[in-house]
Amino acid sequence: MSGNGAVRGNTGPQRPGGDGARYAVDGLASPRPFAARLPEVYADGEFGGRFVAAFDDVLAPVFAVLDCLDAYWDPRLAPPDFLAWLAGWVAADTAAGQPVERLRLTVGEAVRVHRLRGTLAGLTAHLRLSDVDAKVTDNGGAHWSATPNGPLPGSPRQSLLVRVAVPADEGDPTALVRRVGALVEEHRPAHVGYRVEAVQ
Repeated sequence: MSGNGAVRGNTGPQRPGGDGARYAVDGLASPRPFAARLPEVYADGEFGGRFVAAFDDVLAPVFAVLDCLDAYWDPRLAPPDFLAWLAGWVAADTAAGQPVERLRLTVGEAVRVHRLRGTLAGLTAHLRLSDVDAKVTDNGGAHWSATPNGPLPGSPRQSLLVRVAVPADEGDPTALVRRVGALVEEHRPAHVGYRVEAVQ
C-alpha cells in the first residue's frame, strides 16, 4: 500500500484525454495534509483547513506517483505514455498502433534481444516479438572429420532463409512478406543475404 491508501502498482492519476500528464483527481487523499501541519493559531476553525485543502488536491497526485515510482520502471506496470519513453531508453521497436500488452512484452525483452543481435536466435526472437510466426535457417553447419582438409559444411555464400507462416485469414501474403523482409533487413548482419518465403 502507498501512503495515501492507493494500491502499490497504481501508477498515478492521468488526465482523461490520455495525453500522459497527471492532474488532480477528485477524492484522492494526500498522505501529508497541510491542515495537520498548520500552526495552532491557524488550525482553529474551519477556514485554515479549507484554505490549504487546495494544496492537498494539487499535491496528492504527486505523492501518488512518488509512492509508486518503482512501478514506472517496470514495463509490466508502467503507464502507457511512460512505457513509450522506456521503449526509447532500451531502443525497443515500437511499431505504431500495436497493442499496449505487445509493447510491454517488447520493452521487457528488448535488452535480452539486443544481446543476441546478429545471431539466428536474435533474429528469431525479434520476429516473435513483432508477432511474426517464422522459422529462420542459415547456411552454416557443423561437421567433424577424422581426416584433414575434409569438405566444409554449409554453403560458402552466407544467407538466411525466413519461412513465414501465413495466417489462415490472411488474404494476400505479399504485405506480410514485405513487412517481414523489412524487419530482417534491419536486424540481419549487413554482409548476410536473405530470402523470405510465405508458407501457407
